[in-house]
Amino acid sequence: METALNTMPKITRKGKKRIGRGIGSGRGSKSGRGITRHQKGRESIPLAFEGGQGRMIKRFPLLRGRAKNRPSSIRPLIVDLDFLNEFKDGSTVDVETLLKKNLVSDEAKKKGIKVLADGKLDKKLTVKLSVSKGAREAIVKAGGTVSS
Repeated sequence: METALNTMPKITRKGKKRIGRGIGSGRGSKSGRGITRHQKGRESIPLAFEGGQGRMIKRFPLLRGRAKNRPSSIRPLIVDLDFLNEFKDGSTVDVETLLKKNLVSDEAKKKGIKVLADGKLDKKLTVKLSVSKGAREAIVKAGGTVSS
């Protein structure tokens, strides 16, 4: 059985370039790394290496520590006394009634609601929410009650 060169399978994969094996190899001397004789020419280095000066990521501390020191407590949504004037006299104000009137968003169920004394209240209401001192005084002054 004869084996001719034209019947042998072709080898399509090239061999790996062997660099740094002497000047006569054609890939010696600087080994394809340019003229530099410093760190970038010698070994693999980190992507953020800048020749010994401070890294860019360290020069912008907000990029590193952004949102790490935020308070972990959930803050309630704020409703002013002016918004409570939309209710009828003697009605009850709680999270569900505020949602029905579209005065707060759906996240009010998770975060809660706090009434602040910003504005003026003209109606008698029963408020079943957390309120500030000023808001409590204004509600009681208008003839309403607060139960949180």
